[in-house]
Amino acid sequence: MDESRLRELIWAPWRMAYIEGCDRPAERSIPAERLLPDADPGCFLCQAVADPDSPERYVVYRDDQTIVVLNRYPYNNGHLLIAPLRHVGHPSRLTPEEHTALMLTLTRMIQLLESAMQPDGFNVGLNLGRVAGAGLPGHLHWHVVPRWNGDTNFMPVLANVKVIPQSLEALWELLRQKLTQQPQGIAAQ
Repeated sequence: MDESRLRELIWAPWRMAYIEGCDRPAERSIPAERLLPDADPGCFLCQAVADPDSPERYVVYRDDQTIVVLNRYPYNNGHLLIAPLRHVGHPSRLTPEEHTALMLTLTRMIQLLESAMQPDGFNVGLNLGRVAGAGLPGHLHWHVVPRWNGDTNFMPVLANVKVIPQSLEALWELLRQKLTQQPQGIAAQ
């Protein structure tokens, strides 16, 4: 058998939900009266804002301006999404208070991930508009992706496979536990 034609298959059934749901809004599972004014009932972030205590929403943190959820389709272990509570799709539509709160939450989540996972670095960014890769263009959110030396190894380069070593449930529990141990203020580095 020609070894160059061998391909390893990695079972990732959670990806099918992403593939099948890419062009469909999320099912409405939150009563309208629980949603914020101007929320999109089909937006998974608006649903998380309205239902932050539900484990299937993977809400790591919520305050009076921001929400942080685990990305269900992560680029790397620990991939977080940080968003304003309001359904707003562009930074120019944020209030000054929301801008400040989002940056403070971003800093706090980086510190949380450093404490919980000891990454060597981070990718932090926004995808504005579908052509820029935004899967949810109507609700602004920052991606925070922990990175480790060597996390781009032979698997994605040669085998076109990405391995994520921890389940979302285990990571959600770890981050929620670490967050309760973290002081409320942002520590200076």
